[in-house]
Amino acid sequence: MKITSTAFAQNQSIPSRYSCDGEDINPPLHIEDVPASAKSLVLIMDDPDVPAAAKVPVWDHWIVFNIPPTVTKIEEGENPEGVLGSNTRGKMVYGGPCPPDREHRYFFRLFALDTILSLPLGAARRAIEEAMKGHIVEYTELMGRYERS
Repeated sequence: MKITSTAFAQNQSIPSRYSCDGEDINPPLHIEDVPASAKSLVLIMDDPDVPAAAKVPVWDHWIVFNIPPTVTKIEEGENPEGVLGSNTRGKMVYGGPCPPDREHRYFFRLFALDTILSLPLGAARRAIEEAMKGHIVEYTELMGRYERS
């Protein structure tokens, strides 16, 4: 399984268009080679480089679960078909990179599951990760970097 973007390559800079300094919309994403046994996908975009003052170990920017395994493209500025989870701000939206201090890494983590999660709209990452336990068929990620100028 693979997740890529035409907006940036693995370990490269995310264009400001997709950040709080730009239009704050999600970049286009492409999904390939989803296992045939997958019943749903989970997409989590996060930032593990948050400063200690944030009082969270990882900042969740975008969470979507129960994405159909047939989805191969997520259009720029659009949520994929699925159920939106809550990001760290408690909102059910994409929140682009907006590092307060230095360059941060942003991971688009994609999980293929052998089940559909029985969780409500707005579920938090902790509940989603708990429900995913024992159901992850495959995992992949795309990492981009962003620093405010």
